[in-house]
This record gives sequence, structure tokens and C-alpha cells, in this order.
Amino acid sequence: MEIKKKKIVTIGGGSGQFILLSGVRNIEAAQITAIVSMVDSGGSTGRLRDELGILPPGDILKCILALSPHQDTCRSILLKRFKKDRRLAGHSAGNMLLTMLSRYTGNFPAGVAALAEILDVKGSILPVTIDRATLVAELTDGRRIYGEEAIDLPRGTQREQIKDVFLVPHHHDSIAVYPPVLDAIEKADYIFIGPGDLFTSIIPNLIVPGVKKAIQNTSAKIYFTINIMTKFGETHHFSGKDFVIKLEEHIGRMVDGIVGNNKRPIQTILDTYSEQKSGFVNFNRTDPFWNHREIHLVNVLDTNAMIARHDPEKLARVIRKILYKPE
Repeated sequence: MEIKKKKIVTIGGGSGQFILLSGVRNIEAAQITAIVSMVDSGGSTGRLRDELGILPPGDILKCILALSPHQDTCRSILLKRFKKDRRLAGHSAGNMLLTMLSRYTGNFPAGVAALAEILDVKGSILPVTIDRATLVAELTDGRRIYGEEAIDLPRGTQREQIKDVFLVPHHHDSIAVYPPVLDAIEKADYIFIGPGDLFTSIIPNLIVPGVKKAIQNTSAKIYFTINIMTKFGETHHFSGKDFVIKLEEHIGRMVDGIVGNNKRPIQTILDTYSEQKSGFVNFNRTDPFWNHREIHLVNVLDTNAMIARHDPEKLARVIRKILYKPE
């Protein structure tokens, strides 16, 4: 019997979306569209953005690799960083290739499509916007932090909680959503948000004008994959409930379900995170808050890694159950 095709949209950025896509790419009959944040300002990506005035390629590159059947072969090559040439030093080969393709084709989405074609990517990868912008975080004490990298890596041992984040355009009065993003959200059967840094990888997609309204209007089922650990300077002391509350504030509706991890990492890993003021994300399943949401609280931990991250195959098994559960 032929399996009905499911239109899946993922929303996020960074390594979290890479892990999710690495798992779902092998789900049968899944038509995948990845919507990617465009505020990365660190490392090679940040330098290319500042020096050449292009959109940040780093998170897009991760998605391209995740959806490519040649991931294992190409990852080490495209993520390899130059060392010898002074101008190239520190840049990754993939970021440079994507930059050159974008400049030659005349626009960033065309460059993304070209690299995806080279790597036989299964699915579509869309920047949430093609307008350049800087992410700004407003803290509970009124201070503001400018740039994704500065928000992501707090200095010192103390920092107030993030109250909210917003985008500041570089060359226009406002920021516009990339139109194919709205079409993908409208036509989706399922939307999977996360995992990833809440304020620097996930919410930056949702605050682009038009995205929130599209999510409110879509008939798609929306699931939120919650992080395994909290992050100092962003989500320290957050419970699973806190993650959901903050996400729902930014989409203006309840999520239909969540995917959470119930397997604690080994103590040595927990100790390492504790030194970084990060802790395990807990869920109180007796809280009535969860009553109206579909809960998938299972072991999705990658037990082979020395950091606390999701296992792509375990995530894919959960998502496959969501997609093909009996109506």
C-alpha cells in the first residue's frame, strides 16, 4: 500500500536543526522544507556577513548537509577550515562555496538551491528572510545585547534573563519574510519547531513579520522539540513548561504536542554542563498544563556523544509515530 505523503516543515537553526533533519530525511514519503534563521553572527559566517554583505551561510550549510545523502562524505570537506591563506583563514570551505554561488547567481536563495543540487538534497531549504538584520536581546534589567554571538555567549558569571528579542534591519525600514516560507507553512501537514537555542535559533524565525500570522492560520499540526539542557544567559532554570510558554507567546497559539527527553545524561556530562551553569530540563507530568497537548516524553538522548544532544534516529522514530499514528 502506498504511504500518503506528508508535508513537513521544520523551523530552527544551528546544530539542533541539523540533528533533526539528519533523522527525518529518511522518513518514507516525507516532503521536507527547512526554514532557517538568518541572524548567525559568529565565526566564519559573521566575517562573511560583515566583509561581503551577504546573508549568513552557516546554518543554511548545516541544513544542506543534513538533507544530503552524501552527508558522511561531504561533511568533513565542507566544514574544513582554511589555515594557510591570510584572507581565507578561519573560513569553512562550505561557507565560501555557498557565498560564491550566491554572488554568481545574484541572490542567496539561488545559491542555496545550487549547492543543494550539487549535493542531491532531499527537500527544500529556505532562509526565513533575505533581508540582513541584527538580533537584539532585551534583558529584564533593561539592558540590550546586540548580535547573535554576543547573546549566545554571555560574558562573566552573571546575566539577567532575556525578556525578549527583536530584529533591527540593516538597510531597510523593516524586514520582510521570504515569500516561499509563507507558502510552505500554509501547505504543511506538520510543523516541527526546534530543537535549538530558544532565543538565538528558534525565536528569530518567529519574529520575522508574517511568520507568526502564517503559523496561526495554518491547519498544520505543530510540535515543539524541547532542548535537553538549559543554557546560561538564555534559558537558565527553565523547565520544559517554561520552554513551551515562551514559544507559545511568540506564535500566538498552543502547540499541538511536544517532544521531550526523559533520559538524563551520565553524571560526568551533567557536571560539565553544571560548570557552564546549565542543567537538565525537567518535566512535571502531573501539571495540568500538559492536559491539552500531545506529549512524547521519551529517551531521545544520544548516549554515544560526550555532550547532551538529541539522537537523530531516536527523534526520527518519534516523528514517524506522530506522522503515521491512527487517526
